[in-house]
Amino acid sequence: MLEHGGNLQEAARRFARPLKDWLDLSTGINPRFYPVPEFADTAWHRLPEQMPELCRAAQRFYDAPLMLAVAGSQAAIQALPRLRQNQAGLAHVIVSAPSYAEHAYQWRLHGHAVRELAYDELEAAIYAETAAETAADRLADVVVLCNPNNPTGATVPAQTLLRWAECLAQRGGWLIVDEAFGDTASGLTVAPWSAQPGLIVLRSVGKFFGLAGVRLGFVAAQPALLEALENMLGPWAVSGPAQQIACAALNDHEWQQDTRCYLDQQGTRLRQLLQQHGYAAQGTDLFQWCSDAVLQGQTEALFLHLAQQGIWVRLFLQAARGLRFGLPADEAGWQRLSAALQSWSEQK
Repeated sequence: MLEHGGNLQEAARRFARPLKDWLDLSTGINPRFYPVPEFADTAWHRLPEQMPELCRAAQRFYDAPLMLAVAGSQAAIQALPRLRQNQAGLAHVIVSAPSYAEHAYQWRLHGHAVRELAYDELEAAIYAETAAETAADRLADVVVLCNPNNPTGATVPAQTLLRWAECLAQRGGWLIVDEAFGDTASGLTVAPWSAQPGLIVLRSVGKFFGLAGVRLGFVAAQPALLEALENMLGPWAVSGPAQQIACAALNDHEWQQDTRCYLDQQGTRLRQLLQQHGYAAQGTDLFQWCSDAVLQGQTEALFLHLAQQGIWVRLFLQAARGLRFGLPADEAGWQRLSAALQSWSEQK
């Protein structure tokens, strides 16, 4: 399996430091998570039929015409390559890079031909290939990107994505937009238009709500595609407790508003802290990204320095070199990160 953030047990083993002594900044998960409500007895006893009110709540929150609940957006990321193969055979796929690594990995795992392109190369590739009707081996059937991007925070305007989706749909293709980090950037979402042909939108309650352990996400798309995906995933895909937690979270408008304000403040604080130490960061309210160029070629050295201080950040060395910083959960964490960055600046 690929390596992901949140792998704190690996950090504990590698650096011989107990789990409780780590400051984990390796994910983009909201550290102030939604308070889990009490469960009805049926959450544990009954088979978890999908609650109608769950998808209605999700459709209101994400402003989508129709949604399917899945066991984390990862479940959809793994299933969509199989669904595409079943419906249309092996595809030619473009995945934005750098990006959440599971996208390219899963499409390759299922035998599809995958090319990874930088964000600024996507539009030219989509339209150039449309014109190259004789070069069937180069036609892209599927384009996948994260918006905002993980890990860089780069974005593509919604109207641009809708044009891409229309272009791909004309040849029976898909545009898959992973909006896992979209809850603090609502102006970017294309979920309201997800009933149009060829557009598939992935959302997650793990990041904004801080409920990664619940394993719950949603897919917005045309009804026929959602029905096919639901049949592929099988019955009881989402646990009863997860459904009850998500219903409460998706309907709690006061908590959502307070949390957006909180994350806006915390994201700004993290960006300013990194800037104070000479690093022009970019990202979202939930994480900040420093490229290897910004880190002056010291990506791995800074990663090791922080790890030796018991601070675990996300190291990227493949499609892009750099570090992704998540939000500290409390003031002690902020002070610890600030001190570690200061000591790094002093020893350089």
